[in-house]
Amino acid sequence: MKYAVKYIKNTFYPLIVPDTLTVEDGQLVLVRTEKGEEALKVETVNSKISEQWEKAKEKPEPLTVIRVLNQRDLQTLDDIKKEEVQAFFKCQALVNQHNLVMSLVQCRITFDRRKITFYYTAPERVDFRGLLKDLTQVFTRVRIDLRHIGVRDETSLVDGVGICGRPFCCSSYLRKFATINVKLAKDQGMPIAPGKISGTCGRLLCCLTYEYDSYIDAAKGMPPIGSSVMTSDGLGKVCYLNFMSGTVAIKMEDGKVKEFPKSDIEMVDADVNVEIDVPVINNAYDDDSSGIDIKQLEDDRNSSTGNV
Repeated sequence: MKYAVKYIKNTFYPLIVPDTLTVEDGQLVLVRTEKGEEALKVETVNSKISEQWEKAKEKPEPLTVIRVLNQRDLQTLDDIKKEEVQAFFKCQALVNQHNLVMSLVQCRITFDRRKITFYYTAPERVDFRGLLKDLTQVFTRVRIDLRHIGVRDETSLVDGVGICGRPFCCSSYLRKFATINVKLAKDQGMPIAPGKISGTCGRLLCCLTYEYDSYIDAAKGMPPIGSSVMTSDGLGKVCYLNFMSGTVAIKMEDGKVKEFPKSDIEMVDADVNVEIDVPVINNAYDDDSSGIDIKQLEDDRNSSTGNV
């Protein structure tokens, strides 16, 4: 694989370049896809990446280059982008006219103008037969596709930057969405606050699963917060767990807080006269989100459809 293009959800697709064509890095080329003809940007593939690609078991089918875009094609592409915006608002007006409970996300028109796709999210199944009938009258001689997607799919389409400062995982390299629940955040000692553990899609962060197994392994042998323990400095109560360093913060009977390796403490059945405060990190809520049901952040059937 010498050349590739980024297509759906920034997935790399290898290019089949006919012998009669010469392509260069950064050029826009017309490519034949299952959705129709698309204008995509050529990217040169590093030889080492190409080697790894050949070893991969599951990979996208190659796409065939039709031709390199000329000046006239570039003008056509610019016109199509404008038509997509106009089509989006025309469809939105019809959605409002039919009082349908659906939210338009994006409109895409293939380069050959044979197909127009409207992506939308909706809490329930939508009867859009009336809408489709009106759309066929507005957009003639073109195939119309109304495609229901989930809120996570929506975020992967629109792209953006997460709270970590990096591009969304779902629109850069993440191909399948894992099921995520609040327990993942609790087990990692994260603040159970919507603004801290949810993404732009309004669902729990995908990255909550990335280090979960490591936290579970690190938590083995850790005493519960609030439990009484014996240390080399005497009795105390557990007030905080530091999973990554393998240490436990203990509040001693004199009121001082000290950290000990988890292997150096022992749980005891004793009544230690020490009061501890549950760390803010374990029960923090944003000021403006205390009324939000955290369960709403978990996955449901409308979170993702894989229908992009």
